Amino acid sequence: MKTAIQRNESINILVLADHESKYLYDYYEPAKLEGIDLIISCGDLEAGYLTFFATLCHVPVLYVRGNHDKSYEYKPPEGCICIEDDIFVYKGIRILGLGGSMEYIPGSINQYSERQMRWRIKKLQWKLWKNRGFDILVSHAPAYKVNDMEDLPHRGFACFRTLMERYEPKLFVHGHVHATYGTGFKRKDVYGKTTVINAYEYYVVEYP
Repeated sequence: MKTAIQRNESINILVLADHESKYLYDYYEPAKLEGIDLIISCGDLEAGYLTFFATLCHVPVLYVRGNHDKSYEYKPPEGCICIEDDIFVYKGIRILGLGGSMEYIPGSINQYSERQMRWRIKKLQWKLWKNRGFDILVSHAPAYKVNDMEDLPHRGFACFRTLMERYEPKLFVHGHVHATYGTGFKRKDVYGKTTVINAYEYYVVEYP
């Protein structure tokens, strides 16, 4: 399914995940985020960290939950927008959110089996139809065999590949695989017609 929306302008998106940036947080200066139009968190960040950006940057801060974001249940990031199991539209860009990781501790919050993640996607069919697809997929976990790892906790979801194959979004942004995990870290990849970005710590994406 072709999903492209015709746009005459690009926007700069700051993506965040997994590790707080001292450059942006401890040594914050307004000029460092000048020109940023949207902030997206891919999970495993303290709620206060996201609230900081929502307070000072005056742009929408969207987020999905990582597998370690249990505290969000009772203290979510203030001033931010949760896009879990939803499609958020910003300046005509359709952004789909699916947080959490592969289940490696049975019954844990924000962890899902492949079957459970497929079920979450199935329940989104009405929103996908209503919005005629999506342009950006935001998750915590990567897709299977696309920037993931062999161990179960860091294995990606095969159903994310199916989503990209069917809807051909321009961008897929995830976290969960840290740059400190070894020499195989990839910031940027391509799957079909989709650019894949690992948002570890921070990265700025020009869209489209």
